[in-house]
Amino acid sequence: MKILVVNPNTTVSMTHKIAKAARAVARPDTEIVTTNPSKGPASIQGFLDAATCVPGLLEEVARHPDADAIVIACFDDTGLDAVRMSVSVPVLGIGEAGYHAASMIANKFSVITTLSRSVPGLENNLMRYGLAQKCVAVRATDIPVLKLEEGDPATMLKIRSEIRETIEQDKAEAIVLGCAGMADLMAELSEEFGLPVIDGVAAGVTFAEALVNNKLSTSKIGAYSSA
Repeated sequence: MKILVVNPNTTVSMTHKIAKAARAVARPDTEIVTTNPSKGPASIQGFLDAATCVPGLLEEVARHPDADAIVIACFDDTGLDAVRMSVSVPVLGIGEAGYHAASMIANKFSVITTLSRSVPGLENNLMRYGLAQKCVAVRATDIPVLKLEEGDPATMLKIRSEIRETIEQDKAEAIVLGCAGMADLMAELSEEFGLPVIDGVAAGVTFAEALVNNKLSTSKIGAYSSA
């Protein structure tokens, strides 16, 4: 099968990180194709970036009509409904995938994300997915998305500090990493803290494979009808 993984921002280094995370969990017979728009925001940090990246996202999706499934690699699940209207194959957002994965392996979980202005959008999504009651906290590190690309030790210290605090104070039993730019941290942090740390890119790819294997596609009756 062919899974298209779209980074809706224009930062190529992040797309490369996403590709590595996706291919690490994909089955040997799954082709992972990663891409990002050439125009749009360099990072998606809040409602305005989420809105302005959608045209580029839709263009990239249209360039790959042969994909068996699509994963939108933005934790805000940017453009998710629009893409589902435009195609019939399964479409997953990495936020949606990460939340559902956490809900299946822990009684309650926390989200560790980037800037504070991203928090309301994530909380809205949790309510929409019916998972707000399982999430005990959405914590912002106030680290800009592109700062994650620099490998600054201070960035990792801040992420670790938020994880430690949410375990101790919120009693979180699992952590969802709230940005595709954190995709390379899952294994390291899971081992360090002794609890599941979930990357939405990995969860999105494996869930997409499961939907394709079960011959399930996006419903075209009702909300996602293109007629």
